[in-house]
Amino acid sequence: MSMPANVSAKSPSLSRVLGLTTAILLVSGMMIGSGVFKKIVPMAQSGLSQGGILLAWTIAGIITMLGAFTMAGLSSLTEESGGMYEYLRLAFGNFFSFLFGWTDFAVIGSASIAAVAFIFAQTINTFIALPNPLQAWEHIAIANIIFPFADSGIKLVAIAAIMLLTWVNCRGVQNGGMINNIITSAKIGGIIILIVFGLLYTAPVADMPVTTPAPEKLNSSLFLSAIFGAMLNAFWAYDGWANISFISGEIKNPRKNIPLAIITGVSIAMTVYLLINFVYMHVLPLQQLAAVDRNTIGAAVVAEKLLGHSGQTVIVALIMVSVFGTLNGLIMSHSRVYFRMAQEKYFFTNAASVHPKYKTPHISLLYTMAWSCVLVISGTFDMLTDMVIFTAFLFFGLMAVALIKLKRNGTITAKVTGYPLVPVVFILFTAALLVNTFISAPGQTIIGILLTLSGVLFYYYFKQKGSKED
Repeated sequence: MSMPANVSAKSPSLSRVLGLTTAILLVSGMMIGSGVFKKIVPMAQSGLSQGGILLAWTIAGIITMLGAFTMAGLSSLTEESGGMYEYLRLAFGNFFSFLFGWTDFAVIGSASIAAVAFIFAQTINTFIALPNPLQAWEHIAIANIIFPFADSGIKLVAIAAIMLLTWVNCRGVQNGGMINNIITSAKIGGIIILIVFGLLYTAPVADMPVTTPAPEKLNSSLFLSAIFGAMLNAFWAYDGWANISFISGEIKNPRKNIPLAIITGVSIAMTVYLLINFVYMHVLPLQQLAAVDRNTIGAAVVAEKLLGHSGQTVIVALIMVSVFGTLNGLIMSHSRVYFRMAQEKYFFTNAASVHPKYKTPHISLLYTMAWSCVLVISGTFDMLTDMVIFTAFLFFGLMAVALIKLKRNGTITAKVTGYPLVPVVFILFTAALLVNTFISAPGQTIIGILLTLSGVLFYYYFKQKGSKED
């Protein structure tokens, strides 16, 4: 394995200290966040039947698994950090890999961190009413879009959470891994308890819906559109499965453990999602779930039905723990992409630094923290996260093309599960998803494409800067 040209042989390097169990829990931990608790309401409002909703979760899970098999096939390429960035670099060169890395920094990674941190702070606000110290300035706006002082108490707590977890991860990847293992085990355990209570639940006769009309059947075109819309909600819940590849440089035996971690972690999340959504619709009729306000947490309504008022408190606490764990995993993983970009001289050079004592990419972590906090302050991350799935699948599709290219030219010689059917089906579905998303939300997808293409200017800036340093 060659050493990047700008890294001295005497420079400290990242430590391979994360084992298979931690890697599996990181995958499932980054996937199982707030979506599992919140997405049932918008999906119930889609007009789909119970079977249609479970079908959407199943198809999204199968497509995610195809993506997992595709990435597993690419994982034999390298043991360097960066994951998809590195795979795209080896397949297509620096330009396309940089566009992914830049998009991850501008939208996919940092906006996800900002959104998850905000959700965490909002959850705390349901327990303890947070003060709003800058309320007098909340009317101040930039371009009548950005309101930096609105919800100041929630934003300050969100920023504090990002800073705290950045500090923890700067002091050693094992610290972040340990926090993830504890939190992920706790939230999966909590969800399993809810599933068990839900499966054992029998509605009292008085609660049986007898007058509520059944949802109207959708015709084929509306059904297909509703399925794709529901899958977009599901894909947000499944998002995060690829992030483990970003920290390849700190995982023991990554060529073996990363494929196992991705496939096992996705399997755990898919099983949990199907069971918990079945429970939601078993405890409350679909019509009642559809009547819940979109800003209300559907899981909390179900838990209150199951366990009384205390059930709602339990769910809110579970969401808080769950989201905190997801936030930790996002901060840990996405910073490694920018670290690898800096090693290749396609990001700010000091982001390639490794802490001499803790062996962590501490400067890259600080860049991740800084931009994520800016997005929290701006309050525009809701719009950005709406584009996360579109932009992510844009590069997931390219990743599948990379697998086919590298298999055909002999760069990848190892056996790939399901090849060539798996990457071909994944590419076809990705194309269909992108087209459907463009038709249903053209404004957001165009902005997402423009943000991705904004990386072209930065690509030539870093390329020229790197040439001068050589």
